[in-house]
Amino acid sequence: MNTIIEVKYPKSMAFVLMLGAFIGLFGETALNMALTNIIQEFSVSAATAQWLTTGYLLTLGIVIPITALLMRWFFTRQLIFAGLILSVLGSVLAALALNFPLLLTGRIVQAIGTGIIIPVMTTAILLIFPIHKRGMVMGIMGLVITMGPAIGPTLSGLIISTLGWPYIFWFSAIFYVLLIAFAAIAIANVGEITKPKIDILSIVLSTIGFGGIIYALSTMAELPLSSPVVWGPLLAGIIALILFGIRQFKLENPLVNLQVFKYPMYTLGIFMMCLGILVILSTAILLPLYLRSALLFPAIIAGLLLLPGNFVNFILSPIVGALFDKFGARKFIITGFTIVLIGDIIFLSVISATTPVWQIVVAFMVLFIGLTMVMMPSQTNALNQLPRELYADGSAAQNTLNQVAGAAGTAIAITVFTAGQNIFVSGAPNAVEPEIIAAGIKFAFYFITGITVIGLICSLFVKKPSKAE
Repeated sequence: MNTIIEVKYPKSMAFVLMLGAFIGLFGETALNMALTNIIQEFSVSAATAQWLTTGYLLTLGIVIPITALLMRWFFTRQLIFAGLILSVLGSVLAALALNFPLLLTGRIVQAIGTGIIIPVMTTAILLIFPIHKRGMVMGIMGLVITMGPAIGPTLSGLIISTLGWPYIFWFSAIFYVLLIAFAAIAIANVGEITKPKIDILSIVLSTIGFGGIIYALSTMAELPLSSPVVWGPLLAGIIALILFGIRQFKLENPLVNLQVFKYPMYTLGIFMMCLGILVILSTAILLPLYLRSALLFPAIIAGLLLLPGNFVNFILSPIVGALFDKFGARKFIITGFTIVLIGDIIFLSVISATTPVWQIVVAFMVLFIGLTMVMMPSQTNALNQLPRELYADGSAAQNTLNQVAGAAGTAIAITVFTAGQNIFVSGAPNAVEPEIIAAGIKFAFYFITGITVIGLICSLFVKKPSKAE
């Protein structure tokens, strides 16, 4: 079914939703450039500090599937206003934080707000724009999804150097307040209120499942797998997710409708998109550490050095969106993963404590040329196979897995980075800190390259989906 819901200001509504999601996704990585400052200010380790990113992503992974259910209980306007207000409160709390736990609490509250906005955005856009116009709109949304986390370190580097890291949150709060005013005019109610039964056990199982696995992956940066603090949460998370999956098939109104994974091109597309998100967020936390701690650039310069890659993404996303309707997903995704692999190989070839910075800039640009060609085509090709009644479920599953993949990627990247440092130090005990940092970053890029190879293999199986009616 290609029936769309008529709203008075579809473009304005899409703009408000996308900008709200952009600010929230910007928040995913905005503190990465400030981790060095926060580690010193609050006297915490790198593995603890990265919870500001991992915790944010994990919260999104927990909240997004719940939002898919809330969309059948509350009107679109109610959810968007709730998401924006929570985002304001979280931003203000983080800006005023006097210690690390309070800062992390603010981040989690802000993430709850973002976790409400993102699935509403995806579902609303699918409902208010016809399928023949969806390529361009989804291209812009793809730009939001990738540009937000990607540009976070660049903008925050400028803010940190001139005003200090709390102003990252003050600026976010101001934009959220302005969006609340625009939302009052532009947001219309879409979707259907059916008020299905809320299954509390599903919420508990998904929280334990995703939370346990991400916590274990994060803890591995400082403890071995044999530690009960690592394998205990990991085992509990895996068991909880298995029980969660079994339960969803038995419920009349599941928290996440796993029926969407019966559509092969949806499953493949979402998997490849998750791989892309994993690469984006891994590099978003690794490169700021590398530029600041190995090449010793100040925050403002380190942020600006990432700008060309973000600019490439900004320019190419709407172009890929427009051409998608003409060429389809397969050519874009295969070409995209090939280019990402080239970018990975460049990073592996040049990373050191004395690398000329232009080589890092070029590698980052190449990486984002490829990622831009992967993200939107993967997402649109996936969602286009679903029937209209599964749009909300499909977008909820997609957004949940994206955020969980991002959280896992961030956690694994820091874990592999730490392992790489330890291996390097064991062979070169007299190495200085920039050399140790660079060795850890290079080691982590082997992990990123492996993920890219998996994505490239998957892309060979992409085809245009037959639309399920």
